Amino acid sequence: MTTYRDAIRTALQTLLREDPRVFFMGEDVGRYGGPYAVSKGLLEEFGEDRVRDTPLCESTFVGAGIGAAIGGMRPIVEVMTVNFSLLALDQVVNNAAVMRHMSGGQFEVPLVVRMATGGGKQIAAQHSHSLENWYAHVPGIKVLAPATVQDAHDMLIAALEDPDPVVIFEHQMLYGVDGPLDTDATPPSPWKAAIRRPGTDVTVIAYGGSVPKALTAAEELEKEGVSAEVIDLRSLRPLDRDAIIGSVSRTHRAVLIDEAWKTGSLASEISAILAEDAFYELDAPIARVCTLEVPIPYAKHLEEAAIPQVDRIVEAAKRTVSGG
Repeated sequence: MTTYRDAIRTALQTLLREDPRVFFMGEDVGRYGGPYAVSKGLLEEFGEDRVRDTPLCESTFVGAGIGAAIGGMRPIVEVMTVNFSLLALDQVVNNAAVMRHMSGGQFEVPLVVRMATGGGKQIAAQHSHSLENWYAHVPGIKVLAPATVQDAHDMLIAALEDPDPVVIFEHQMLYGVDGPLDTDATPPSPWKAAIRRPGTDVTVIAYGGSVPKALTAAEELEKEGVSAEVIDLRSLRPLDRDAIIGSVSRTHRAVLIDEAWKTGSLASEISAILAEDAFYELDAPIARVCTLEVPIPYAKHLEEAAIPQVDRIVEAAKRTVSGG
């Protein structure tokens, strides 16, 4: 058993030890050990050339990572929180994502960008965003959202092996979560969804920090005689359409959990996929449990009210199953 943050650190150590082209950079990742303590001890082991503290300028160090990747290095860039990544959107969307296409396949950008996402830690409206769908909207990059300790480790290693830019969203409420880690196991493809709990009455689809809530909700539903299948999307671009459609074709009902705001959310995209490709499999309207359309409040009780919680998931699933 280990923690989510320690699993990421283990992956970073493995990558830095095995490939001299790999280096890691970001705000406070060196001497401070990372804003979420992910990189504690890495500076002492690998030195300042391999673990680099950067200025507070996301456009600069993400851009430097893109240039290093094009030049043959294997950079891993940490952005402290997703809201700060907006300062580097030009680099990601207008450079990293399009380089292979605009160069006619001459250039690859094997860049990994890690960032913390989501709410729940009372860091208010400026630091509690869930903007995964902004990145999943963009062709040319891939987007991962590890929800388990094992995936936190395996997805980082798989991302760096990919020739294209990969953005990894780590929900900030997961860093201290314990779970099993087998570093010798052959990992499944990071681009495929996983059935975290089988069920027959309703499919609950979630990703990242919402997966534990979906599993808890499924336990509560079981007490009331409702069998919920929980799908962990894992990859947000590409989406595993076959897994989504296959599960809903078995249960004939869908509840989508997304910590983003409902308007323009990933839940909206999945709803459209089901409407296009599985409409006649549905026995009830699709339900979406998303964050309320407000900036995330600081006050604990208001933050909890805004963000999807277990009781809202249970209520949506029961409503879907009963047809009410």
